[in-house]
Amino acid sequence: MTDLSIIIPCLNAAGTLGPVLDAVEGAPTVEIIIVDGGSGDGTADVAEGRGATVLASAQGRGQQMRAGAVAARGPWLLFLHADTRLDPGWRLAAISFMADPDNLGRAAAYRLLLDSDHPAARRVERLVAWRCRLFGLPWGDQGLLIHRDFLAMLGGYPDQPLMEDVALVRRIGRRRLTLLDAAATTSAVRYDRDGWLRRPLRNLTLLILYFAGVPPRLLARMYG
Repeated sequence: MTDLSIIIPCLNAAGTLGPVLDAVEGAPTVEIIIVDGGSGDGTADVAEGRGATVLASAQGRGQQMRAGAVAARGPWLLFLHADTRLDPGWRLAAISFMADPDNLGRAAAYRLLLDSDHPAARRVERLVAWRCRLFGLPWGDQGLLIHRDFLAMLGGYPDQPLMEDVALVRRIGRRRLTLLDAAATTSAVRYDRDGWLRRPLRNLTLLILYFAGVPPRLLARMYG
């Protein structure tokens, strides 16, 4: 795995970043890069205390991931959200994917789990699995493993305020996406806050509007 750079865009993520880094620490990666979008809660201090490289960037997840990709030294890049913790099987799944030369022109994501015992969490996980299987649309909270040359050929992450992950995976295409046999556990706090029915419906509405051509900046205002 010495060919792998892990890139994590952050904004005020001091409370969630520790477990995310715990999950990837000890892996023989090239580096772990935290791209901070102007946090005021000590996110950079948490990252530096764990030995991660910290970059400053303008706010915006797409822009932050672009900055991380430029700075990364590894030929393989793994993009993670700052509230997404990889489960132990992530290493073996990543190694297997990177070892296959056919995957130089493909990308991979992890299976989504939510860190909640709420019965609705299992329904959301099944819906996400169905969306990935049918449409090839993993979102950013599932991670994205991709070779830097393939990412460059696709034009990288778009610098847009929302749906940057959807825009990229649509360029990749369903036939060039693999769902790895390992899980990424992401925070369910937004579902607890917004409602287990309301939030998935809002996400679906925004996705439909995006596919219909509504500009991402308008969607970002609707997203809040």
